[in-house]
Amino acid sequence: MTIDWINFAPWTALAGGLLIGTACAALILFNGKIAGISGVLGGLLGGLLGGLPGTRRSSTGGDLGWRVAFIGGLVIAPLVYGLAASLPAVTLEADTTVLVVAGLLVGIGTRYGAGCTSGHGVCGLSRRAPRSMAATATFMLAGFATLYVVRHLLA
Repeated sequence: MTIDWINFAPWTALAGGLLIGTACAALILFNGKIAGISGVLGGLLGGLLGGLPGTRRSSTGGDLGWRVAFIGGLVIAPLVYGLAASLPAVTLEADTTVLVVAGLLVGIGTRYGAGCTSGHGVCGLSRRAPRSMAATATFMLAGFATLYVVRHLLA
């Protein structure tokens, strides 16, 4: 993936960051919930599929509503934005098999790390949680190491 620096608009990146921060703050202030996407999705799947390996059962039936709305918003918002703004075409340079394996590895890492970048990196760091600081540092270092290996040792 390459960044189109000529058409890069820092204002949209800033607006996106503000929206993410506002959504996380609103969720914890009004619902007392952390906006960790892996936990939200895991609870949703656990509530809908109840008892499948790797899913968490939601504590109450009323717990599913906000999870459906949250995940639905994550899916629908980019589609709506895409209709309102002219976006560059997305091209994937990796093979589908590589993407599937990478996704599975990220999912496994999310389980072992007890959360993902949204829960640890956005919400956990803002709460100054030591576990989230360690997890985020690990995510970043693993990402840097993976990029180095893929670009310089395997290329």
